[in-house]
Amino acid sequence: MSALWIAHVTVTDADAYGKYAELAGPAIAAHGGTFIARGGRFVQLEGKERPRNVVAKFPSVEAAVDCYHSPEYQEALSHARGASERELMVVETSE
Repeated sequence: MSALWIAHVTVTDADAYGKYAELAGPAIAAHGGTFIARGGRFVQLEGKERPRNVVAKFPSVEAAVDCYHSPEYQEALSHARGASERELMVVETSE
């Protein structure tokens, strides 16, 4: 089954986070991920609001987790640490 990578983000350093975004996209694509939503309009109904929300679809939970732990994504993530507050989860779809 496919999986969704769901991130809720507050950017605190736009320059450093921009470097993350530049590197993360290719790392995600290399693992079969495709973006469904990136920073678009949203309505917060419950919980902590984060101004940036990203959803990517992967072929499987394993592919999404492998992407996260890959050297390429970890390099990208090194730019997001200290430049953002984030929550990230992988959810298996019912497709």
